Amino acid sequence: MSITFDKEKLLGHLIVPPDKKISLCQDYDPAYKAGSLTKENANELLQQTIERMSELQDKLYAQSTYGVLILFQALDTGGKDSTIKHVMSGINPQGFNVTSFKTPSTEELNHDYLWRAIKVLPQRGYIGIFNRSYYEEVLVVRVHPEFLERQNIPEKDQGQHFWKKRFEQINNFEKYLVENGIIVLKFFLNLSKAEQKRRLLKRINLPEKNWKFSVNDLKDRVFWDDYMSAYETMFNHTSTSWCPWYIIPADHKWFTHLAVGTVICHKLESLNLKYPSVSEELKQQLLEAKKFLENEN
Repeated sequence: MSITFDKEKLLGHLIVPPDKKISLCQDYDPAYKAGSLTKENANELLQQTIERMSELQDKLYAQSTYGVLILFQALDTGGKDSTIKHVMSGINPQGFNVTSFKTPSTEELNHDYLWRAIKVLPQRGYIGIFNRSYYEEVLVVRVHPEFLERQNIPEKDQGQHFWKKRFEQINNFEKYLVENGIIVLKFFLNLSKAEQKRRLLKRINLPEKNWKFSVNDLKDRVFWDDYMSAYETMFNHTSTSWCPWYIIPADHKWFTHLAVGTVICHKLESLNLKYPSVSEELKQQLLEAKKFLENEN
């Protein structure tokens, strides 16, 4: 029995409408799971989505016209690693790469803030994932201004319009990428504070998960409201017509995986990907090769 699933409705629910102010807390529910959809049904739909994504990736790689950059942002325990692991499980590693952005190194701080991201952009035909991204520069750096001091920004470039300029720079950067065939998909895994607490306690109580726990997770939890404010401001300034944000409910991982997979698959399908056409010369070579092999002793 096939499972009915309104993809268009889901996409409309997840997207941050460009040029419209949203309220992260009021407009997006971290526990949302598309009505009567069950975990079992979602897992079945995800498997179908993964299989379809695998077919589309093969065409993406063969056509080598577009590159796809997928950004994941989330607070600690938001489920970025789990989502990447499950949603991209059917992707061919030959055309796929994941980059995790940690605290900037000395070398990275000696360059502009986009430099380390530009170095690892996906080439045409490839899918690249950023586990965290250059958006840390308008999130964690905004919540913790002491990090900004390490960037040695000229005094003339600082001031009250600093963050507005950064939003504009990021929007222009992403527009440049899209206009040059690099499709950008941006996901925020929207976790509730109560669910984060549950996941942190699980990391503490289960020995096999102890290695995941970090004291820094608790330190940043103190700044929860500041982060929510920074995220909301970021969405309202950087969800554009060429590169909108998708706010993904993250309290139920099974729904998170399906929602992310649905958005990625929808975007790949919209590219009208095809295998490269074969020239008449190559067709003739194929016929000759076939004849040679069939007549071989």
